[in-house]
Amino acid sequence: MTINFLGTGTSQGVPVIACNCDVCSSNDLKDKRLRSSIMISWSDFNFVIDTGPDFRYQMLRAEVKSLDAVVYTHEHKDHVAGLDDVRAFNFIQKKAMEIYGHPRVLKELKREFPYVFSGVNYPGIPKLNLNEIHRESGFKLGGKEIIPVEVMHYKLPVLGFRVENFCYITDANYISESEKEKLKGLDVLVLNALRLEEHISHFNLDQALELIEELKPKKCFLTHISHLLGKHEEISEKLPEHVMLAYDMLKIELP
Repeated sequence: MTINFLGTGTSQGVPVIACNCDVCSSNDLKDKRLRSSIMISWSDFNFVIDTGPDFRYQMLRAEVKSLDAVVYTHEHKDHVAGLDDVRAFNFIQKKAMEIYGHPRVLKELKREFPYVFSGVNYPGIPKLNLNEIHRESGFKLGGKEIIPVEVMHYKLPVLGFRVENFCYITDANYISESEKEKLKGLDVLVLNALRLEEHISHFNLDQALELIEELKPKKCFLTHISHLLGKHEEISEKLPEHVMLAYDMLKIELP
């Protein structure tokens, strides 16, 4: 199984428009972060988690030639805004795209993209099959079970996803004890760590490290990173050996 980090930035991306801070001015490519998304692949099956505003460029940059499904964590713009561009795969694959999300998220997609769901078969609109998912039950993609993990993004429930011994969690600042049970025995955890200071709806670096120490995955990659966390090279030097900052276009291979 291959994990491709399509984007590792927060909602503004890095660099931030009109910002001249050290991170936004950095020449290190690992400090250039598109909005957060990953692609998970095995055999000939590919699916992405979230389609933010950078989705089109992410697909081009990663040279993705086929896509079987899109799974959504939640409905915020930096995670759904690129949905329209799945139509390129509609044309090439000659079939509708399978879309998975909580009923609340699917409702918001219909509101955000009314022309897709109006019933008017306008030429060129995305073709989508909507599939409801819930935290209480897993679902199958490409023959593998996907286990939703509910986390809280301040007061908004957000879904992370476990596939075998890999789990992806973004936009979280709290995980209940019952949901933590789904996070035992992980080989790799991907977890959001927004910045150094505390934030109302995201783990900061210290909170993320505390949770990692509690859950004890073999490895952890931090994502959904803002320019307020610091430069990739400088922060990386301060992390425990088994914790790393993810960066755009990083690929990891799992058994």
